[in-house]
Order: sequence, then structure tokens, then C-alpha cells
Amino acid sequence: MKKYRVGIIGATGMVGQRFVTLLESHPWFCPSFLLASSRSAGKTYAEAVGEKWALDAPIPAYAKDMVVLDAADPTPLIGKADFVFCAVNLKKEETRALEEMYAKCEIPVVSNNSAHRFTPDVPMVIPEVDPEHLAVIPFQRKRLGTERGFIAVKSNCSLQSYVPLLHPLRKFGIEKVAVCTYQAISGAGKTFKTMPEISDNVIPYIGGEEEKSEREPLKIWGELRGGEIVPASSPVITAQCLRVPVSDGHTAAVFVSFKNKPTKEEILKAWEYEGEPQRLHLPSAPERFITYFEEDDRPQPALDRMKEKGMGIMAGRLREDPLFGWKFIGLSHNTLRGAAGGAVLLAELLAVKGYFG
Repeated sequence: MKKYRVGIIGATGMVGQRFVTLLESHPWFCPSFLLASSRSAGKTYAEAVGEKWALDAPIPAYAKDMVVLDAADPTPLIGKADFVFCAVNLKKEETRALEEMYAKCEIPVVSNNSAHRFTPDVPMVIPEVDPEHLAVIPFQRKRLGTERGFIAVKSNCSLQSYVPLLHPLRKFGIEKVAVCTYQAISGAGKTFKTMPEISDNVIPYIGGEEEKSEREPLKIWGELRGGEIVPASSPVITAQCLRVPVSDGHTAAVFVSFKNKPTKEEILKAWEYEGEPQRLHLPSAPERFITYFEEDDRPQPALDRMKEKGMGIMAGRLREDPLFGWKFIGLSHNTLRGAAGGAVLLAELLAVKGYFG
């Protein structure tokens, strides 16, 4: 595999910091450009981040003295960057314009942002769930007028805690899903130091999360038709999303009804599946995609979020429910599997499939 020269847009934010650490020793991707707002441009990365560094691991040595570029100007990357990761904190319309600008400069964009998740010809991919949606990229390139440039996005971080668990159960005819997510503060780009209001508290509202939780799975389960992804019409999903005093790890309480109700053994067997990243042995792919815990008090964020280096999906407490049929608990690491790590895995899939060629 060739070595790809990669840019990180939004490198100073929390998800950007994850990208910086994940790419430190990546076998395929060489982080060659760090980009942020004009306030950070011209500074070294260490100067630009300063006290905002939020991870336990120190800033990687390779990044400390790299000069941060202005994300608003893609010119230095043209013909030099093979693709970019994007994790900016801008208004949606500004993010859409920024990502399309890079794509039209023939720089592919692998985005952690929500701005293009419902653009019909932009694939929103969980690599183990809907890799076939990458086939929409040639249609997007035609619309953009590009040869190399395109945008691919990953889904909302909270979806990783339950959509991979629902996906292999669709063969039993999922009719209705109710999900309540208990989301870590890092999902808001916060730490306990910068979010004191979360101490001894639960905040029962996260702006936009419930809409994403109810709509995004339907696009993931949609089909490519006429040059765009047409969302699935079912199942019906209702969601509530709460911010809880946990540093990392989104937990989901899931209730699901079926047209053809499976047995517990059939559900557990379905959860043994592997996806294309496992078959292709991609560098960031978890060896075991889904891990089921038999213990009544698992999975727990503090104990289990780093399973498979933070890229695994955890499940537990599978039991019958008098209203829905079945209920269970899901867990995923929100800034690894859910954000930066999920985007890196998506980029690995794109590389293997030749989309950066």
C-alpha cells in the first residue's frame, strides 16, 4: 500500500487532536498538513493548541513544530495532499461550502461533520454496515465536476452504540426501535475541567442529536438509486439523548420489535458477524466487531470503551421486553469508533477501493 499524504482540517479541536494522535504511526497515512482557523494559522501546532490539548497522551512529537495552515485556503494542498480529514466547528452552511471547496480542488474529503450527511450523493458510511454506498461517489464527482475530489462522511457518533447491533437483526424484520443514549462529555468537545455543570448532573437535551439518531440510520440502510442514496422507509425510530458525567463512551438503551421475532440464540449468533474491514484486514479494523457481555453489569464505559483499541462495539443485557419484544444495552467509544477512528477506518476502506487514486 502506498503512503498517502494527509491533511487534518480542524486539527486543534478535540476530534482533530484524535486524528493527530491516531495518525502518528499509521502504516498508510502520513499526516503532512495541519489546518485550523485563521487565529491558529502561522503558529506551531503546540502553540495553537496550548492548554486546549484534551487527551491523556501528549502531543505527538511529529506535530509539535508543524506550522498550522489556514483552513480557508486549500491552495498549499493542491496537488500535494492525497486527501483530508475534516472536523471543524462551523455552521452547517459554512462547513458544506468548505468541504465542497476542497473537493472541487481535487482533494477528497473524509468528514466527521454533519453538514453533508443528508446530501443525496454523499455516502454516509459505517464501514462494516454499508460499504456499498461508496458506489455513489462517481455520481457525486459528476455533479461537482471533479476527477478525484469528493466528500464521504461518517455518521453521528452516538449511532455507533446501537446501529451496528441492529444491522444484522434486520433480516428478522425490524418494525420499531426506541433508543435512549447516554452520551459522554467528549462528544461536546468538553472535559470535566471545561464542563463543570455536568458534575453530579445529567443534562436531558443535546441539540440536534435526537433528529440525527432517528434519521441517519435510515440513510445508512438506504439504497443507491438513480445516482443518489434513497433512505429506507422503515423501521420507525424514536430517540432521546442525554449528556451524562462520563469522559468517553456513549451508552445506548435499545428496545426493538420484529415482524418475525428471533430467539436470543439467533440474536447472539447474528452479532457474530464480521464486515468488509475485518475481511480486508484494514489497519484500524477491530478483529472482533461486536463483543457481547454475559454479566448483568456490563458493558460499562470505564471498563469497556477501549475494547479493540476503542474500535469495537459492545453489547449486553439482552432480554425479552413485554412491549417491544427485545431490549439490550450498547456501548461504543465516541471519539474513537464514533469520530476520528471511524473516519480513519472509512479512509482505509476508500484507499483499498481505489477512491484516492
